[in-house]
Amino acid sequence: MRRTILSVVLLLFGALSSVALWQHGYLGILVPHFRSTAGGQVFADLVIALSLVCVWLVRDARAKGRAAWAWVLFTLVAGSFGPLLYLFTARRTTPETR
Repeated sequence: MRRTILSVVLLLFGALSSVALWQHGYLGILVPHFRSTAGGQVFADLVIALSLVCVWLVRDARAKGRAAWAWVLFTLVAGSFGPLLYLFTARRTTPETR
């Protein structure tokens, strides 16, 4: 069930991001956040949220014996795709393997 939800989110978010990149380019997605305080607030909120996610991701990756640096780097470059793909690629755990 979790992979199904993650698949749908990745597919829809990927489609939205692809259209945005195609229509506006990478800078076209970022520049509007620096034109007003409202855009700046949204950008700051995204930076704070993804920073908190990166802290969680590093702790979770270490606890599970996964390398965290690539996921954090991917998050810095591609935003929410990093944590979404980290969750998608996580090994399934059963009550016996916990």
